[in-house]
Amino acid sequence: MGTGSIAGRARTTMNASDWGQLLLLGAIWGGSFFFARIAVAEIQPLVLVLFRVTIAAVALLVYLGLRGPSIRLALPYIAPFFALALLNNIIPFSLIFLGQTELGAGLAAVLNATTPFWTLIVANLFTDDEKLTRNKLAGILLGIAGTAVMIGPGLLAGLGGPVWAKFALIGAALSYAVALIVARRFRVLPPPVVATGQLAASAVIMVPVVALVHGTSGLFAASPPVWAAVLALALLSTAFAYILFFNLVASAGATNASLVTLVVPVSAALLGMMFLGERLEAVELAGMALIGIGLLTIDGRVLERIRRKKDDTPPQFIHKSKGGF
Repeated sequence: MGTGSIAGRARTTMNASDWGQLLLLGAIWGGSFFFARIAVAEIQPLVLVLFRVTIAAVALLVYLGLRGPSIRLALPYIAPFFALALLNNIIPFSLIFLGQTELGAGLAAVLNATTPFWTLIVANLFTDDEKLTRNKLAGILLGIAGTAVMIGPGLLAGLGGPVWAKFALIGAALSYAVALIVARRFRVLPPPVVATGQLAASAVIMVPVVALVHGTSGLFAASPPVWAAVLALALLSTAFAYILFFNLVASAGATNASLVTLVVPVSAALLGMMFLGERLEAVELAGMALIGIGLLTIDGRVLERIRRKKDDTPPQFIHKSKGGF
């Protein structure tokens, strides 16, 4: 993995290596919903957040100790790291795990895929260089429509899990969106340092929170399969995934990296069906389709290729098509 700063010049297009990292990251983060669904069966959501961020932080500190760069680069940013920890780890992780006590892995991942839409709205309000375009606005509307399709039946008849659990996942997506604004000030730091700093701050926050809410008795009473899921969640879906993600942001840019949300719901749904016996309802599949179309619209490249093919159509072909045979 590269260790250059996020502030480095990113490409506007992705090469084969970038696409490989994107697909791998999507599979890993799709697996995070699968692992979390197993873990919340025996571990309280807040306790699971503590285990996830603490194990991941320790793993990343070891990584920095062996590979560098120095964690000392994070020292001038201690206070902002705590804000980033709250918005990018504590709040969304807690809401996601809470929602997953009632929702399946596939649906949870689909709701999490609304993050780019909320991010675009927040960025348009609070930044000068992330303004809305027609493609972005159309994508946001499609994404909101997809979310409404999935939540709507639950609002009317309580189908597919309780409404509060779905709103918990949407709240997590909103928290991630606000975290993007805070994270902009860390672009001068190497990606592994940013990942380690936010997870270490999250661990510091969660230790007293869990002690006050749950105490210390029974924290380690989970079964071996659940502990295996916790370790996979922390080491693979958190520590390694954050290094991979920030490396992708540094090389291909944040917009290209955000396309990972196209892969995450599919990965989570497949894992949920294969290992948890889950089945997505028709309305949830329809919502997933709308969200996918929205993300493609925001990216704009598919629409641009269609427009270019139309512009490159030979005049005689157009004439024959209009005149018939």
